[in-house]
Amino acid sequence: MTTQSNPEKQSIWFATPDLAAMNAGGKNTALEALGIEITEIGPDYIRGTMPAEPRTFQPFGLVHGGCNVVLAETLGSVGANLVVDNSQYYCVGQEVNANHLRGVRSGTVTGTATLLHAGRTSQVWSIELRDDSGKLSCISRLTMAVVPIPKTARG
Repeated sequence: MTTQSNPEKQSIWFATPDLAAMNAGGKNTALEALGIEITEIGPDYIRGTMPAEPRTFQPFGLVHGGCNVVLAETLGSVGANLVVDNSQYYCVGQEVNANHLRGVRSGTVTGTATLLHAGRTSQVWSIELRDDSGKLSCISRLTMAVVPIPKTARG
């Protein structure tokens, strides 16, 4: 019997992701206002960052839970739309939740989104947010609806 020591992970993306185009799409949006940037796309995950600084803080000097949710939903939403054929479908959020586990007072929050379920009409993503020391600060789950583009709008 033979085994593979480190089999290469297969890509889950429908097409080759363009990191620069994804970040350019965030211009003049909440992503730009909060300093959110997509930094890495692996074969089965998407990673991004958000600064832990006054524009993302709540009054006690910690990253605001809502900002954590914006980062998490951004990563899952971008990932969801990368999984489908965008000439046929688009994905929109249905439900997001977040458990805030540890406050972050400085540095960078890094989120990693991974696909848990890809169905015909929905996807479920898990997003882990970590501080600069790698400690888990928030765990989020995002459910996305996979919506067919009407044939009349497909051009």
